[in-house]
Amino acid sequence: MTHKRKVAVLGSTGLVGQHFVRMLDGHPDFKIAMLAGSERSAGHVYAEVVDWAADGEIPLNTGKTVVQPTSVETVVASGAEVVFSALPASIAGPLETALRGRGLFIFTNASSHRADPDVPVVIPEINPDHLELAARQKRAHGGFIVADSNCSTSGLALLLAPLRPLGIRSVVVTTFQAISGAGRRGLAAMDIAANCIPFIPNEEEKLGREPGRILGTLDQNGIHLWPVPVRANCCRVPVRDGHLLSVSVEFDRAVEERAAAEALTAFRGLPQEWNLPSAPAQPVIVRTEEARPQPVLDAWAGSPERARGMAVTAGRLRSRDCFLDLFGLVHNTVRGAAGTCLLTAELALKQSLLDTK
Repeated sequence: MTHKRKVAVLGSTGLVGQHFVRMLDGHPDFKIAMLAGSERSAGHVYAEVVDWAADGEIPLNTGKTVVQPTSVETVVASGAEVVFSALPASIAGPLETALRGRGLFIFTNASSHRADPDVPVVIPEINPDHLELAARQKRAHGGFIVADSNCSTSGLALLLAPLRPLGIRSVVVTTFQAISGAGRRGLAAMDIAANCIPFIPNEEEKLGREPGRILGTLDQNGIHLWPVPVRANCCRVPVRDGHLLSVSVEFDRAVEERAAAEALTAFRGLPQEWNLPSAPAQPVIVRTEEARPQPVLDAWAGSPERARGMAVTAGRLRSRDCFLDLFGLVHNTVRGAAGTCLLTAELALKQSLLDTK
């Protein structure tokens, strides 16, 4: 039987933490050794304190697990080798740094370390070579931290990466973001019901900044940012799951819709080449119907079953001169959060980065 790496899930009762728990159930390479939560949850059985909203039922065995306090010592005592972090940024920063110093491998959805020059922000199909930064951390600290991107950035980057060879000059994106992006109780019903809120704190800054890092190149001196400007407008809408993105891409020359669609459809990366467990067979799915993508219909795109929610859907491609307009849809708590962290951990395992000897 293949040795499964023991993992700890921090912030396990939140929405992203729940998706970590869901996707780790029956995973061929990882098994949960510890679930950590807040003081309110610690000491209680997981199924009794989690307000489950991650699709399906709570995994039976995991539901019986007692939630542990969130601390360096409890994580180390659990025997976990790998940590999946769904902590708030205010808590995640120092805790993740301390765990790295204890030789653990952290894959975090928190934003605390995304700007650290030695921490890669990884979308495995796009920049797997940036895991070299994790290897450098490992040599320096014993462990490492790898971050995923902002939830909307993950969808935008997967739409842009296949189009880069066509010569992108600038990008403008407007997002229509699901309420689950604000957390289980992040918005009051009276604020969002039958309403749209044209402001999400720090979101436009992240969308403008993070694609340059993900699509940049790495050498011995660090990451050289992709120089294409990205301007963003962000809006919260009364949708449960799935961030819709309206994207306008300016190219160096005219690009036909057919050529763009072929580039998006053909896009693959190392996760597909290596058939990693959480990798969607097709990372970007192009829909030709006039009214797609839609959150209700496309948020859970992706196959096989373990990769549900891991594919980004593109549609309504329209070219005019040097511009291409399209819509994209990304499941914000799966591909935009837990799923990318897990897929990156699978990639790191394949590359022997999780070896301790």
